[in-house]
Amino acid sequence: MRRIVVAAVYTGGLALANAGAAQLADVPLEGDMRKLTVHDAPMETSDTPFTLQDGGEATLADFAGTPVVLNLWATWCAPCREEMPTLEALAEEAGDDLTVLTVATGRNSPEGMAAFFDEIGVENLPLHTDPRQAFARDLGVLGLPVTILIDAEGHEVARLQGEADWSAPEAAAVIAALTAD
Repeated sequence: MRRIVVAAVYTGGLALANAGAAQLADVPLEGDMRKLTVHDAPMETSDTPFTLQDGGEATLADFAGTPVVLNLWATWCAPCREEMPTLEALAEEAGDDLTVLTVATGRNSPEGMAAFFDEIGVENLPLHTDPRQAFARDLGVLGLPVTILIDAEGHEVARLQGEADWSAPEAAAVIAALTAD
């Protein structure tokens, strides 16, 4: 009997904790969002650190409490050039309701990353790095760009392989569900 009660409490807690993730499953996926894979259940994310723009280290756990749009990219990635300005627009639109993390994985020099952002007109996204690709490997990233949606509890709830227009109305519907209380 005790096991049943514990299981019921645990399951109920998961349902409440992941209300945004549950709402995400109900969003019609149209446009670029058709490439979004919404997980049946929230998944654990990486605890591998990545390098912050200021040279410090962070893990995804450091961003718990706010939903995260995590984008992994590289300076050589042509689709990343198209996608990055739309991620910046998303970050500006969302304000404090959402964290947009951009992490360049692989050998991307700080100078090359800054030049990449300058060339495409991006001014307000972070230049975080994963120079040895340990973070990307731990997340199971096989190609770039990849965008991972993480709920406020720090669980991966969806993943999109390839570029997307994150400023499109279809993306806004996905983000609204991710950030819903």
